[in-house]
Amino acid sequence: MPLSETAVTALPRRAGPPPRTTPWAPHVQLDQLSPPAMHAALMARVFALPDIEERPGTVADPRESAIWLRDDLPAGPADAFLGNREIGHFHPWDHSLHIALPPELAQEAVAAGWAEVHPVAKAGMAPGHLVMLYGPRDEDEVEVLFQLILAAVRRAGGVTGTTHEGVDP
Repeated sequence: MPLSETAVTALPRRAGPPPRTTPWAPHVQLDQLSPPAMHAALMARVFALPDIEERPGTVADPRESAIWLRDDLPAGPADAFLGNREIGHFHPWDHSLHIALPPELAQEAVAAGWAEVHPVAKAGMAPGHLVMLYGPRDEDEVEVLFQLILAAVRRAGGVTGTTHEGVDP
């Protein structure tokens, strides 16, 4: 079942302890790194979504692959974005990503071990639903992370239900 803002109870628990990360910016995952093939598989699925464009990161580092809501689409709430129309971005150095998840889903993802609140958000300098999603270690984790990202894409486009025109999860 695809995840959405209303289906967060479907989120499984991530296996094992959380990875170690840096305590401030740059916010980087230090261990349990994603194999390059799993990172590439997740990126391929995300950037195949019809409402999304891949652009250089605009919030932190231009080397990041930003998940960008297409300019010709209506936008959801301002806090669905990191800045401009950037929903999130993939880090090429550790294969994690930062993203603005729907607020309730962000809490659920943290509780289930898939994410942690960004240190800037913990300091009150960004919304509390700005999180790091840990890089996927296997195909099952690619699927869970894709569904989390899909929920963020839906919210960014102003869609809160479990279906989205043109998206086939």
